[in-house]
Amino acid sequence: MSSASHGNTPAAWIAVAVGLLGFLIGSVAMMLDPISWIVFWVGVAVTVVGGLLFIVLAKLGFNVESH
Repeated sequence: MSSASHGNTPAAWIAVAVGLLGFLIGSVAMMLDPISWIVFWVGVAVTVVGGLLFIVLAKLGFNVESH
């Protein structure tokens, strides 16, 4: 199995980091008492932005693994 394009690119790392931040924000919102739905949806939006960011960065050429 080749690991040439197994997510080791700047676009992938940045997208995953932003996605994890979104999940963290959403998780904290769900632990608040009462649940903060506004903060939860902000977390969802940040997660979606992470996916869109990957698409944009890949089209800009940041989806190439450097050696």
